[in-house]
Amino acid sequence: MTESNSAPTPITGDALVQQVARVRDEVAKAFIGQADVLDQILVALLAGGHVLIEGVPGLGKTLLVRALARALGCGHARVQFTPDLMPSDISGHAVWDVRSETFSVRRGPIFTNLLLADEINRAPAKTQSALLEAMQEQQVTIEGQGFTLPPPFMTLATQNPVEQEGTYPLPEAQLDRFLLKVLIDYPAHADEVAMVTAVSDGSVAAGFDLSQVAQVLDAGAIVALQLGTAATTLDAAVIDYAVRVAAATRTWPGIALGAGPRGSLALVRAARAQAVLSGRGFVTPDDVREVAKPALRHRIALAPELQIEGQDADQVLHALLARVDAPRK
Repeated sequence: MTESNSAPTPITGDALVQQVARVRDEVAKAFIGQADVLDQILVALLAGGHVLIEGVPGLGKTLLVRALARALGCGHARVQFTPDLMPSDISGHAVWDVRSETFSVRRGPIFTNLLLADEINRAPAKTQSALLEAMQEQQVTIEGQGFTLPPPFMTLATQNPVEQEGTYPLPEAQLDRFLLKVLIDYPAHADEVAMVTAVSDGSVAAGFDLSQVAQVLDAGAIVALQLGTAATTLDAAVIDYAVRVAAATRTWPGIALGAGPRGSLALVRAARAQAVLSGRGFVTPDDVREVAKPALRHRIALAPELQIEGQDADQVLHALLARVDAPRK
């Protein structure tokens, strides 16, 4: 039986908005609170991008990925990054088969749909770089042979705050491959009460029961949603605005290194997905502003004087967005 190589038909309009809303509702059954974090993850999913999630351990990052994989009907894998982790532990390697006297490829955990790279900055740059080809080209090279990853492929990497002991800063080239950098903080009091109640009610272990999260999509439907998102109406004036925002980071006082053209692309791709999440079939300047911080905060480097003053990337981007004129109807 031959497989069809035809691309899925894009899901657009109200159907696109409704499908995304169903996914959000299902994941929210397990990932309690942190609605903005969930929305940013969905933005990256719809845009076909990857996400870097920064926060201290124990805030539900693994639970979020497991719930998302269940709702999407996708495969998922988790790799715990440690200082002794090797690139082949992620991508796979060739092994010698004594019986057939040939080498066979043993695929690594990267061959999945949703890959959780947990505490990615606890491994050195050599190991982190194992993800570069997969994130950029959707393929893995093992012993000189290229293997295409199953669509959709999305990396969700978690990172401890760089101030913590035993962490390695991610190289700029690695950071630039992430569409968004999402900051996850401690939950609000009411959300934490609801979470503790749900987890501890009649349970001995500290795990969350994911049986209540229903599958609402499959891999083909996700690709169709991504194609529909890419077709969302985007006016030339909004593209110009997104480019001007990214370009402003290159000349803004206090920014030592600004965002490159990939930052402009990230703004446009994420803004399309944000429009879908907002229930619209067209992108507005507000969508660009909404995604600007997660799309650019990891693409800029602050000058030492601003760091001494205690400012962070979000504060600088907030001031920058206030000064870049948005298009008006």
